[in-house]
Parts: sequence; structure tokens; C-alpha cells
Amino acid sequence: MGVTGTDAAVSAVTLLIADDDAVTRSGLSTLLTAQPGITVVGEAADGVEAVERARLLRPDVVLMDVRMPRLNGIEATRQLLSESPGSAEPPKVVVITTFENDGYVTAALSAGASGFVLKRLPVPQIAEAVRVAAAGEAILFPAALRRMVAARPLGSAEALPRAALTGREEEVLRLMATGLSNPEIAESLRVSLETVKTHVGNVLTKLGAQNRTHAVVIAYESGLVVPGFPG
Repeated sequence: MGVTGTDAAVSAVTLLIADDDAVTRSGLSTLLTAQPGITVVGEAADGVEAVERARLLRPDVVLMDVRMPRLNGIEATRQLLSESPGSAEPPKVVVITTFENDGYVTAALSAGASGFVLKRLPVPQIAEAVRVAAAGEAILFPAALRRMVAARPLGSAEALPRAALTGREEEVLRLMATGLSNPEIAESLRVSLETVKTHVGNVLTKLGAQNRTHAVVIAYESGLVVPGFPG
């Protein structure tokens, strides 16, 4: 399992770490601070504090644990992404969890999280996931996402919003579900990068998706993309 690439390298990513375990939180902070291009600007011990500190510090990314007191990571993610004050750009959220099949993760992705990482991964991979999320271009760990969605009831393609996707947009969405970045999709379809970006934007708008990951969750849950799809 790995993290897909981005359209462009991201530098100087600011990060807030939210985890109720003080040892884990401190360890991640120390180790991620040592990674190139990552600046840890704060920590939070629960979901309420995560929302408050994210609004105060305005990091690029929040690394969000799921199971926390007072407010869990799912609700904290939803608040951050749907109730961002004024015109402030909300942070990207990367869920960090112990279990790959944690049902809470899919709910967090549906709430708008950009992706997820496992706590057991090497720190450089977690750092790369943070950079990828900050770039906003690629879904994280699509194979694991497919496995989680496979455990949930699926509808049919008819369940998609009635603002129907064109054939090309469906094709782009299916390639997004394999974890391909925009340049990789452009190469696969033999079209320009700008054309792919236009299609991706149309897909997000028509599905009412907050980001690429959310669009893929919708595609799986509607049955447009099935868990056995190659990738």
C-alpha cells in the first residue's frame, strides 16, 4: 500500500496533530517535524480542541485521530469543513487510525476528509500523505478505501445525483477511484492536463462532493464503481 503522487511538489506544509494519546501525539509531532517540508504548528488532545486550534492556527492539514473524547474525529472533520468561519480556506483533513478496516474512516471520508493513513506506517509515508493532501490532487490508499466501502451496502448507478455525469466524466471518476493523479489520468486518456482538471471539477460539482476522495466514496456507494474494479 502506498500514497499516490501529486501534480506538483508541496513545500512548507503546516500541520496540526489531533490525538488523545499524549505519547502518540508527541511522538508524531517530533518525528514529522523532522520530515522535509512539514512544520507542526500545534497539537490537540480531542476533537473540540482540534476544531478550536485549527480555526486559530489555520494549518494546511489536520492529522486527525478518529476515537477522541468530547468530539470524535468524524464530527470534528465535519465541523472544520462545513463551518469554516468567513471566507477562510478550511484545512485538509487526513484521518490517522490504527485499523485499516475501521468503519469510522469511511464516515470521516464522507464528511470530507481527504484520506487516511495507518499509525503503523513509517513516518516518511505519513509525511508524504500529508503533502499529498495539502496538494489536494490524489486519493490516499485507494485499495484500502475499496475494502472498507465493500463492507457497506451498495446501491446502483441510479443512486447518483440526477445531474448525470457524461461518459467521459464517468471514465475520469473510475480512474480517480484507482488512485491516479491528474497527470496519470491525462496520460491514460491521452488528453491534456487542463482537460482532466476540467472533468474532475465537473465531477465534484455534479456529485456535490467536497473533494476527490468524497467523490470516489459516492461512486463506490452508488455502485458506479465496484470494489473489484482494477487498480
